[in-house]
Amino acid sequence: MNRDLKKIISQMTLEEKAGMCSGLDFWHLKSVERLGIPEVMVSDGPHGLRKQDDKGDHLGMNDSIKAVCFPPAALSACSFDRELMESMGETIGREAQANDVSVVLGPAVNIKRSPLCGRNFEYYSEDPYLAGEIAAAFINGVQSQHVGTSIKHFAANNQEYHRMSNSSEADERTLREIYFPAFETAVKKAQPYTFMCSYNQINGTFASENKWLLTDVLRNDWGFEGYVMSDWGAVNDRVKGLEAGLDLEMPGSNGTNDALIMEAVKNGTLKEEVLDQAVERILNIIYKYADHRTPQEFTMEKDHEEARRIAEESMVLLQNTDQILPLKASEKVAFIGGFAKKPRFQGGGSSHINCFKITNALESVPADAKVTYAEGFPADKDLYDKRLAAEAVQAAKAADKVVIFAGLPDSFESEGYDRSHMRLPECQNRLIGEILEVQPNTVVVLHNGSPVEMPWINDVKGILEAYLGGQAGGAAVANILYGIVNPSGKLAETIPVKLADNPSYLNFGGGDKVEYREGVFVGYRYYDTKQMEVAYPFGYGLSYTTFTYSNLQISNTTPTEKDTISISVDVTNTGSVAGKEVVQLYVKDMTSSAIRPEKELKGFEKVQLTSGETKTVTMKLDKRSFAWYNTELHDWYAASGKYEILVGASSRDIRLSETIKLSSSQVIPMHVHMNTTLGELLRYPKTKETAKELTSKYLSAMNGGSETASESAAEAISEEMVEAMTDSMPLRSLCSFGGFSRAEIQEIIDKLQALC
Repeated sequence: MNRDLKKIISQMTLEEKAGMCSGLDFWHLKSVERLGIPEVMVSDGPHGLRKQDDKGDHLGMNDSIKAVCFPPAALSACSFDRELMESMGETIGREAQANDVSVVLGPAVNIKRSPLCGRNFEYYSEDPYLAGEIAAAFINGVQSQHVGTSIKHFAANNQEYHRMSNSSEADERTLREIYFPAFETAVKKAQPYTFMCSYNQINGTFASENKWLLTDVLRNDWGFEGYVMSDWGAVNDRVKGLEAGLDLEMPGSNGTNDALIMEAVKNGTLKEEVLDQAVERILNIIYKYADHRTPQEFTMEKDHEEARRIAEESMVLLQNTDQILPLKASEKVAFIGGFAKKPRFQGGGSSHINCFKITNALESVPADAKVTYAEGFPADKDLYDKRLAAEAVQAAKAADKVVIFAGLPDSFESEGYDRSHMRLPECQNRLIGEILEVQPNTVVVLHNGSPVEMPWINDVKGILEAYLGGQAGGAAVANILYGIVNPSGKLAETIPVKLADNPSYLNFGGGDKVEYREGVFVGYRYYDTKQMEVAYPFGYGLSYTTFTYSNLQISNTTPTEKDTISISVDVTNTGSVAGKEVVQLYVKDMTSSAIRPEKELKGFEKVQLTSGETKTVTMKLDKRSFAWYNTELHDWYAASGKYEILVGASSRDIRLSETIKLSSSQVIPMHVHMNTTLGELLRYPKTKETAKELTSKYLSAMNGGSETASESAAEAISEEMVEAMTDSMPLRSLCSFGGFSRAEIQEIIDKLQALC
């Protein structure tokens, strides 16, 4: 239906317009019945529908409707599967339509800067490319059902400590390369209906009133068309926020901020057209939903099976020594740990789903499986019970194999606070050690929203990273353990050996200002560049079969920055069972144009192969695949020179590589001044010849005006030394080492600047 929104807005009173810019309550936007503006509802939903009707609250202290809890982002991102995530989005979108929810609050794409962030279970990855691709797929799925999404939390929201007030201190390049791209990709590939700004400040300005963030970057640079809402309670100054591009305040402020908006319009400090623009953006999204209402039925049982499928596609097999997995039904197996019976499958806080059904691993094993159970330790607290431990050890002794279900209790990680360490509960590590003394054939299944240290890593034979598996995660675990499903997930984050290895270790957490001193070196970008030992690298994951890579083909090995090139590779299943492989494409910058990570993910595809089957996987690279953000150009810059194309099964398992040579027409502007060096001038094409003349005079002065030097002098001043000194010699030094006056040097600077 075509609607004249400007006409509708012209008929609204100032009070009605101001009121449209804040929530009616925790979950509803206001209506204007006389103008046909309906009341609509938004709801939490990164991994399922958390709809509250009566007495709604942000953190879910009151019950929500029964719904399906899909695997949270920490797990689903490990699928590396765009189609799967789009399907998950479609399913949640249908549930939202059926429950009259206009906008689902998600996905959450904040970067996993540190394993300690209490909300990491809601976030996809440490890698912005992966997070953006997965998010765009999910958004397209939800919005195919004419239900909106609200991608969050924009931006640099990477900790829970003082989340409503702290300032994330990061340079523009770091923000543009690490903390913004997932949001940018979502806009350009999926155009989410809404954006949710974060609580925190960015370099001293609240995200809710940051014009550079909400207007200059989001709308002007990326082309976002929807409305921006606040995180719940994130508004600092409502009028400043409106001017900056914050359209909707959630929840409402009982009219307080609406009055401030009206007063600002009346006294002329806020232009009414700014308010009108915000209202138009909000109405546009309201009607996008209202005009496409398609009430429909859905079957929660069917969606439960979809949740199981997503979990199965995402869980990561980390270790499988001696092919201890898959288990056989004929083997006597002891399941140990409270999580086997009571799995932890979602995180705490605003995204907590009221599940209609929960499956556990113990009840999901094949009917003919010989499984015994011993609790060993509880799932909800760190408590070592001697009786429970002794029972578990005895069960382990009597079994052929043991599966220990370990993980983090709810109290260890949640929205609202960060973890203080990366350890499992001590009771779990202690019991794992005791069981290993009597049973070497031990597998550990992990239930956690973020990485944990594994002191027993070299002693257990199998490790399955199940993360938080959603309500059907228990069945997914059982199916993988018994080989009904071949695991195919890959780590969306690096698992470090210990917390202190993390690049943000010294700059995470406390204080009013959080300094992002590691810059662009986040996750594998840091670990791989440092060549640091890790427990498991980014992109890693095992299968019950094996794959080989061959026949790397590049469509153009001498592209310009305007070209898009195709990368293809053949993948063969060399094992005896069908499986899926995630082919990963990385790019290494060899131009030395900037300090950059060892490699960066720029493509991935998941491919299914029967035993012996070969398929060709094709991925594309464009300018952005090679570029870094240059703050002088205010643009992405791909330098001319060599780049290595790397294809592999993880960031540290590169199977094939080839070098290309890129030609770029982009030129970084040169600003010549007294401290510009001869080396910089020699490397800049437009100043190279003049720099050669100056260098010649400088070298002559270094030799005392003589073309020859004594043997003793030659030993004292090597060629290498002269070259290094020349490279770093500032123009001002030509007064001492060239015979130039200050005025003459300034003339040279003016001449050189004119060439630039």
